[in-house]
Amino acid sequence: MKSCGVVVEYNPFHNGHLYHLEESKKHTEADCMIAIMSGNFLQRGEPAIIDKWHRTEAALKGGADLVLELPFLFAVQHSDYFSQGAVATLAAIGVESLCFGSENGKIEAFTKAYSHMKNNKEDYDLTVRKYLNEGYSFPEASRLGYEAVEFPTNTIDLSQPNNILGYSYVKQILTHAPQMEPLTIQRKNNHYHEDTISGSIASATSIRKELLKQRTLTNQATQSIPNGTAERLTAYKEKTSRWHDWEAYFDLLQYKILTMDESTLRCFHGVDEGLEYRMKRTMKESTSFNGFMNALKTKRYTWTRLQRTLAHILVGTDKEEVRQGLRENPVPYARVLGMTARGKEYLRAAKKQTDIPLITQPQQLEHPVLDLEERASAAYYSVLSPELRVERMKREYGAPVIL
Repeated sequence: MKSCGVVVEYNPFHNGHLYHLEESKKHTEADCMIAIMSGNFLQRGEPAIIDKWHRTEAALKGGADLVLELPFLFAVQHSDYFSQGAVATLAAIGVESLCFGSENGKIEAFTKAYSHMKNNKEDYDLTVRKYLNEGYSFPEASRLGYEAVEFPTNTIDLSQPNNILGYSYVKQILTHAPQMEPLTIQRKNNHYHEDTISGSIASATSIRKELLKQRTLTNQATQSIPNGTAERLTAYKEKTSRWHDWEAYFDLLQYKILTMDESTLRCFHGVDEGLEYRMKRTMKESTSFNGFMNALKTKRYTWTRLQRTLAHILVGTDKEEVRQGLRENPVPYARVLGMTARGKEYLRAAKKQTDIPLITQPQQLEHPVLDLEERASAAYYSVLSPELRVERMKREYGAPVIL
């Protein structure tokens, strides 16, 4: 079976994602579409609006044949580690191509940029270190590094979020998985950070903002999502009485930060350069997550970087745990969240060829990365009632994948 992979978060699955899946299948003539999806916490450090099981159902209804989980270890990281985990997993199960959405839309621009960066890596690294030492954030230092090495014309704008991720996918493929073909589809109609819905294709950011503000599935939101997504959003809210956002976790986060001393806080992944002191001081005067973040962020500590760090504090991810986990390449396993009959057929063939375990339930394998996944799920469901927490964690370990 010819296969095409997509790296996704589906927070939530919307019409733009549907377009991306359809165009990817058309461009690659794939028989099987394989989505590797972040679990309950996402690359920008946010809790997903609904859990990974409901998002998996929406993805399968929207055209994916096989949904794999990108482990928390890789999912809540900057673009290089995020793409490393995704590409390595897809390559390990024999996926032939990876198609990503981008603002640019031309794969030649990405491969040209990779070649240029490969030839100028030393100058780029020196420039980035220089600006980091001057107090710039990593994204801004990177942008200035790209400027310093003078990207040729007709390459890519690496200030755009999907171009950044796309460039990371291409870099990982060309460096570690050259048997995989990289392809890209241009995003339609909206910018990644657009926060208002303006038509049938809208950004996930704008859809989440509408849902969380109105606390109901409005007509404006439903015009931008398939019926399958609307059903899953409704089902999750009816079951749990909530959609997830950071404000729901503020009390837990405040408790953790204020009851730990600075030396303990310093052990968590992402807490560097004295950030623990600023966190303690700022949290004492904060009454909401949004207020805390606005007081905490600086030129050096961006909102996204801080959210990722706070996700690691909430889950209890220490620095050594991450260092050891990221040394493993390829990834230690591939966990299946859901599949169609076609996906099941692909998986049956992949099991005969892959060197990594393919699992449908965590108890099938003992591994520190799976232990971290259990803690991430426990943290995610911690804002639900005790009865629902027990039920959702049973779903995590007891129930079969979604068919």
